[in-house]
Amino acid sequence: MPFIIAIDGPAASGKGTIARALAAHFGFHHLDTGLLYRATGAKGGDPVTAALSLDASDLARADLRSAEAGQAASRIAAIPEVRAALVDFQHRFAAQEPGAVLDGRDIGTVICPDAAVKLYVTASDQVRARRRAAELGADPEEMLAQLQERDRRDSERAAAPLKPAPDAVLLDTTHLGIPEAIAQAIAQVNKVRG
Repeated sequence: MPFIIAIDGPAASGKGTIARALAAHFGFHHLDTGLLYRATGAKGGDPVTAALSLDASDLARADLRSAEAGQAASRIAAIPEVRAALVDFQHRFAAQEPGAVLDGRDIGTVICPDAAVKLYVTASDQVRARRRAAELGADPEEMLAQLQERDRRDSERAAAPLKPAPDAVLLDTTHLGIPEAIAQAIAQVNKVRG
């Protein structure tokens, strides 16, 4: 059985940075599942058709990290048929040996509920807004409003809402630097791996 690490949390909490670091540290595959939704939204047209036709080249688009792609991803992620179309992709990815790290909004609750390690990464709204604004060269106040709207939409959607799995370990990165956050995540994985 591959070793699966599920990392969930809101935008700009640090989950992607932590997921990439864990995958590199342990020699596992990594999937930013948000890219699936961003790529589906960026393809345009019917979202279900776009999700069904998604391939690896779609995940390499340069425009997937934009604020617009993030908002489109959040909107289409609320469509149950889109979610269903992308679940198989994620399950196949998670089944790769020797292991996989998947980060998103519903990995520990829906996609990989039996993951060996589940982390829920979060940070204060203000810190997340500052991080994302710095990444995108945007206004922090505007970014705060966008993140709060996205959090509301992601948390209130009927299909796979953003929430920690009951057995997830909470990792609050509000006052942590990147090395400290990664070290805490590695320690959690090492606890389970023995």
